[in-house]
Amino acid sequence: MPLYQYKGLTKAGKEVKAEINADSIISAKSKIKTNGVMLLSIKEKKTKEKKSGVSFGGNKVKIQDLSIMTRQLATLVQARFQVVEALASLEEQVESDYLRVVLSEIKRDVNEGASLANALKKHPKVFNNVYVNMVDAGEESGTLDIVLMRLAEFTEAQLELKNKVSGAMIYPIIMIVVGFTLVSFIFVFVIPKLTKVFERSKMELPAITKICISISDFMLNYWWSIPIMVFCFFYLFNRWKSSPKGERTWHSVVLKLPIFGNLVQMINVSRFCSALGTLLNSGVPILVSLRIVKNLIPNVHIKESIELATVAVKEGASMAPALKTSGHFPIMVTHMIALGEKTGELEEMLNTASNNYENQVNSKLNGLTSIIEPIMIVFLGLMVLVIVMAVVLPMMKLNQLN
Repeated sequence: MPLYQYKGLTKAGKEVKAEINADSIISAKSKIKTNGVMLLSIKEKKTKEKKSGVSFGGNKVKIQDLSIMTRQLATLVQARFQVVEALASLEEQVESDYLRVVLSEIKRDVNEGASLANALKKHPKVFNNVYVNMVDAGEESGTLDIVLMRLAEFTEAQLELKNKVSGAMIYPIIMIVVGFTLVSFIFVFVIPKLTKVFERSKMELPAITKICISISDFMLNYWWSIPIMVFCFFYLFNRWKSSPKGERTWHSVVLKLPIFGNLVQMINVSRFCSALGTLLNSGVPILVSLRIVKNLIPNVHIKESIELATVAVKEGASMAPALKTSGHFPIMVTHMIALGEKTGELEEMLNTASNNYENQVNSKLNGLTSIIEPIMIVFLGLMVLVIVMAVVLPMMKLNQLN
């Protein structure tokens, strides 16, 4: 049933704003009148899809909300609830207003005879291709409850990985902010006072001191240009990175970075194995699965490797050699895929490889902070040392002159 927003007055003259489910606007008005409310205005609440968004949840639906909703839907379907009844129950439970409206529209479409997959397809910023195709396969095979459980586990795994990556980045960001604040304080408040002392002495200053004084003068007199330069840098960098040539170059550089490059590769390989294994387990054909998984991988070079594997499978060959030739997939993964293709246990091999790489990613992320910590400390120490030398050297020279 559609969801309607209305404004009205109670018998006591108090203004109320609320929402109500009804088959039509006439039915909604009748329900509101029965509740003793004088209607002032009413309109149907609809979703407005935006162009931008992320996998498993657009701009207004968090991945956590979608994961919880999926698991609840799977539980209700397993309990032999009809899909429409399950959606109606979820509509009352979800916390996200946007998701509630989406569920209302999906429920209406299913009630009018559409399949759940086709109803979900109308909201691509909330339910991406993986979600829709897995639900479609579950409906066709009669295993919708099992597929929904796998979807919930998949979204939860993606959320957990995202949180771990974000958590690993918190410490270096804090260190950078603290370091920048400390150095800025020295250049803005300490160096200018010392500069006056050096100017009165009229002695020749070391090069390192002159550089620090120049930086201090710039920060004092032209501080407003710093945010402008930072903005211009990131704007131009994003424009370059968004171009086809810039994107390829940047993604290539990322894969070659020490420590981070290997981590990015492992995250992409883990996502590939997890998504492909989940789709195949749900009964989605392998060619369709490969095309869907390719769109989930952000790195263009790994995308091209998957495209080569798709072509190989389309021609009746194995995808393992194509992935191995690209050089972006570890030998262990390609061996497991090749073995799975030969034995007919590809889904199990992909899930095993995914679990293995998830564990490796977790270990890398846990060790990342311990690696970054000494690097950041040494870097900040060197910066402070340079500033101290810039101050101490002329002071020593000034004492000798005295």
